[in-house]
Amino acid sequence: MKNKVAYITGGTKGIGLGIAKALQAQGIIVAISGRNKEDAEQIAQELSTNENKIFGVGSNVRNFEDEKSAVSEIVHKFGKIDYVIANAGMGVFKPVDELSVEEWSSMIDTNLTGIFHTLKASVEELKKSEGYFITISSLAGTNFFENGSGYNASKFGAVGFTQAAMLDLRKYNIKVSTIMPGSVATHFNNHVPSEKDAWKIQPEDIGQLVVDLLKMNPRTLPSKIEIRPSKPGA
Repeated sequence: MKNKVAYITGGTKGIGLGIAKALQAQGIIVAISGRNKEDAEQIAQELSTNENKIFGVGSNVRNFEDEKSAVSEIVHKFGKIDYVIANAGMGVFKPVDELSVEEWSSMIDTNLTGIFHTLKASVEELKKSEGYFITISSLAGTNFFENGSGYNASKFGAVGFTQAAMLDLRKYNIKVSTIMPGSVATHFNNHVPSEKDAWKIQPEDIGQLVVDLLKMNPRTLPSKIEIRPSKPGA
């Protein structure tokens, strides 16, 4: 896997950062994006080692032109993209009658349309490399819950989009998978991780799962992976 090139959206914290560290440890060249280019560059610099550099780019996945520019920047620097992990996401949790139009749009535009933008911007490069496209969805993509109308809609859509894209792209020898985590110890939804989150999935666990997928024999494709804590929280 050395000298493969990976692009991770929303890679500056949480699950995206956990994936970035796991891929870096495999000798993969990693590019991470965040809405703030300076933050992405700073985090990339902090993580980089003499052997394994990380590259930071700025991109808001809601904006297709941003994603095209990010992909172009990575290809210009490294010559290719082998793996794309569409991780950027957000959530607002309110009863449907209290959810604003702006909050609905922000979730759909980030969690669903953002994935399309990322794939659309990178798919021609993935055809060249016969690469791998992975989306980070959620168990909320199959399990609806109270106060989750907008988030559920975006994640149900993300799962459906990824599975359909898998069927479209496998004829190009592009693998496509969606990972659907349950509770993960991150700063998602303004949560502050603490020792009380030890029972939850950790970001590095998702990173290990991505590595395992990338190492899977080319003939085999785990197209939809549900992952949850081994035991329920206290």
